[in-house]
Amino acid sequence: MSKIRTLIIDDEPFSRERVRRLLTGDAEIEILGEAGDGIEAVRLIKDKSPALVFLDVQMPGRDGFEVLAELAPEETPVVIFLTAYDRYAVKAFETAALDYLLKPFDEERFEKAVARAKSILLKPSASAAGQPGESEILPPDGEYLGRVLVKKSGRVYFFNADEIEWVEAYGNYVRLHFETATYLLRETISGLETRLDPQKFVRVHRSGLVNVARIREIETLFGGRARLTLQSGAELETSRRFNRKLLETVGKNN
Repeated sequence: MSKIRTLIIDDEPFSRERVRRLLTGDAEIEILGEAGDGIEAVRLIKDKSPALVFLDVQMPGRDGFEVLAELAPEETPVVIFLTAYDRYAVKAFETAALDYLLKPFDEERFEKAVARAKSILLKPSASAAGQPGESEILPPDGEYLGRVLVKKSGRVYFFNADEIEWVEAYGNYVRLHFETATYLLRETISGLETRLDPQKFVRVHRSGLVNVARIREIETLFGGRARLTLQSGAELETSRRFNRKLLETVGKNN
């Protein structure tokens, strides 16, 4: 059985030990090692090529965001941030983090984050973490993008643009999230945004676009932000800057 290669990075030994303990006995997780500072974190990620990293925000040497900034797209794992400060939440999601655990988190919340990681990393149809694949944009059917072509394992898959649930920036790539799979595409998020119908796809923060037809629930948060729950169960937070445009577009589609 394939296991998720995992690193634990936190400058607090107690916090690292708690994450390790919560993962102990999980047959689908393989712990590759630990790091207590940002410099060692970059070295370990580059050396071990993990699929999943539990990453503290505040650390000596490099903070969690600086660690990710030093990685190439093909080196960047799925990330679950760990922090004692909720003020980093928006920035965490803008860096395309899968989840954000606010210390002290309970076991139930931790298990939910791990389950989300497994839902992405253990899907046989999903691209392996860090593997760009051969996704391509097909010529638009009309004014906007019609279909996406994905080559993987000797097969060719075609997706309608409307099947894209959300898009996240990933360096010089974007991740296309479908309901049951995720693929990397060599394109910037700004470039792709111009090719998607703006009545269907809306920027929700600097690094994310959402297909409004795939939004199941909108929860209003403090500070003019909102939390979106998509059809797949994925949760995203909007930034205040983009929230008004989202609500306007949702209103026009209902």
